[in-house]
Amino acid sequence: MATTRARVRRHVRDTPGVHFNRVGRDLDIATGQAQYHLRRLVRDGELAVERVAGRAHYFDPAFDPWERRALAFLRRETAREIIVRLHADGPTKPTTLADDLDLARSTIAWHVSNLADADVIEKSEDRPMTLRLARPDRTADLLDAVSPSLPDRLVDRFVRTVDSIFE
Repeated sequence: MATTRARVRRHVRDTPGVHFNRVGRDLDIATGQAQYHLRRLVRDGELAVERVAGRAHYFDPAFDPWERRALAFLRRETAREIIVRLHADGPTKPTTLADDLDLARSTIAWHVSNLADADVIEKSEDRPMTLRLARPDRTADLLDAVSPSLPDRLVDRFVRTVDSIFE
């Protein structure tokens, strides 16, 4: 067990913000085994867990809560695209993001709401609303640390397909 636990710990530290299911897939261990070791590592303070938009993500405890939330969103393709666009272009209107990323406005609204709740982006009070990164320098540092996993990209693309059908 110690060997498996050490593998889980190392994998999470090498892959900050890794989603629960990906740990099992990447290490080729059973779901229950991944759950057991992750729970123990979190309980013992060797790892931290952050639940973001309905999913559990795991981290080295050295990451602060804001970094954890930001990294979790950066592992998701659509949220990452929004963050990257705001980083590259600066303050942007949600309608511009929807058009530039070829996404439904409802999809943008959902992601923007989650990102704003996590303090990753800020919404202006004026109308039309403008979006900007809450902590641009810290976000830039994290952008290189992660990319979304293949399963996360597939889920995002499925949601995009469904959105395009119902537009």
